[in-house]
Amino acid sequence: MIPPRPALAPKARLRFDRPSGGYLLLYPERGLALSPTAASILKLCDGKRTVDDIVQELEREYAGAQGPALRQDVLEFLEAMSRKGLLLEGG
Repeated sequence: MIPPRPALAPKARLRFDRPSGGYLLLYPERGLALSPTAASILKLCDGKRTVDDIVQELEREYAGAQGPALRQDVLEFLEAMSRKGLLLEGG
């Protein structure tokens, strides 16, 4: 289940990787190379923004993105991160 105001779990760290020029999501014993869009989503998971706020920010950032399709992609990504225990409820 996606938290209403998602935030990265304390065990997860979003880091910029200079050699690759992209972002990595680091968590115990693992790492995940992120697409630019995935990194944008996680940067917005500050525990203050709601999922709707995150989608609205991304709609502004990616002007050509379609609202319903973008929302579905964001929800699927957040659900996957939540299942891995990498998102918590902020506040």
